[in-house]
Amino acid sequence: MSYPAPKPKPAELPQYLHRRIPCTEGAVRAVRFNVDGHYCMTCGSDKSLKLWNPHKGTMLKTYSGHGYEVLDAAGSCDNSQICSCSSDKTVILWDVAQGQVVRKFRGHAGKVNCVEFNEESTVIISGSIDSSIRCWDCRSRRPEAIQIMDEAKDGISSIKVSDHEILSGSVDGSLRRYDLRAGDMCADYVGSPITCVSFSRDSQCLLASSLDSCLRLLDKDSGELLGEFSGHQNTRYKLDSCLSEKDTHVVSCSEDGTVCFWDLVEVRTLHILTRDE
Repeated sequence: MSYPAPKPKPAELPQYLHRRIPCTEGAVRAVRFNVDGHYCMTCGSDKSLKLWNPHKGTMLKTYSGHGYEVLDAAGSCDNSQICSCSSDKTVILWDVAQGQVVRKFRGHAGKVNCVEFNEESTVIISGSIDSSIRCWDCRSRRPEAIQIMDEAKDGISSIKVSDHEILSGSVDGSLRRYDLRAGDMCADYVGSPITCVSFSRDSQCLLASSLDSCLRLLDKDSGELLGEFSGHQNTRYKLDSCLSEKDTHVVSCSEDGTVCFWDLVEVRTLHILTRDE
């Protein structure tokens, strides 16, 4: 019996495993590229951040200053600073070259799950298990947050920032979008705890991952459900997802150690990247 040859995966999808990086920091909680993709940051349970050249697999610098495990990090638009957040309830602004703490922001009542810079890297936005989003001015010496958004009914698991909007996902199952220009907030209820949110590249759609092993694509303005993507496993942990650079594919991690790719328009699985591929 003959079987049809499998369709080749699109050229823009990863073709093979390029490199493994031995982070040696216990559980790795997040991996983030810098703005131009030349370097990446890892953070984890050893209470530190590490800066890497992922193309050579070499570690460039370690940043230590948090009291508990580091849960997320982000690089500034000019690559000169890094912000990070931790289970110690703090947000830290780092000088990349010196490896020193520039500012330490306190105010959250629980562990801080996610952190992002605004477009100009003048404000840090953080989301916490205390159900609040806080904005911190990097240029001011004032210790308190310049704005607090506390509409969520449970912990904030993920945030993304555009030029004038803040998108957040919460364990209460709601996706909230704050329009900073208009001063409005729009909410869409997904029904399952949200683990990751993101904007599409054209800023017309929102993608949300949730603990029912489903990714949902929503129209940003109307809240209409445009597609549901499933086939991966996500019932216990906070996993990342995103849209590809050209908004042609949906990508998500899976609890079985794979990475899944879907066609955005046809809503079908295109490829599953395994650890050994």
